[in-house]
Amino acid sequence: MNLRRIVAIAAPLLACASAQAIDYRSVGANPAVLYGAPSTRAAKQYIVPSGAPLEVVLTYGEWVKVRDMAGDLAWTEAKGLSIKQRNVIVRAANTRVRGAADDTSPVVFIADKGVLLELAEPAANGWTKVKHRDGLVGYVRSNDIWGN
Repeated sequence: MNLRRIVAIAAPLLACASAQAIDYRSVGANPAVLYGAPSTRAAKQYIVPSGAPLEVVLTYGEWVKVRDMAGDLAWTEAKGLSIKQRNVIVRAANTRVRGAADDTSPVVFIADKGVLLELAEPAANGWTKVKHRDGLVGYVRSNDIWGN
């Protein structure tokens, strides 16, 4: 097979793959039980606290296969995940949240690793607008958080 033919076949496939957005949801009001298979009779893997973001990898009826921040995969009931409120988790200690999407902007607050922040606006130009539960709002570098 020649190179032109390979490119002609591969290009549409790559375009489809890159156009597919990553779907994140946050755990609803109650903690979510994660299972090894899409059934409440399957082995319970662990519990994820309320508000934590999870990446939806696959939907199977009323169940979703999710990935957590550590990269672990498990199943949970779709009804336990929130579509309305989205949260992110800070990846590193002393993460600076700034007043504007700029490294020279004043620091509004500093968030520690593992802090849960509400997603105020989706990522743009490498920055994500977030809100702390205390009401403080600012911009954080998108690679300093998980779940966006």
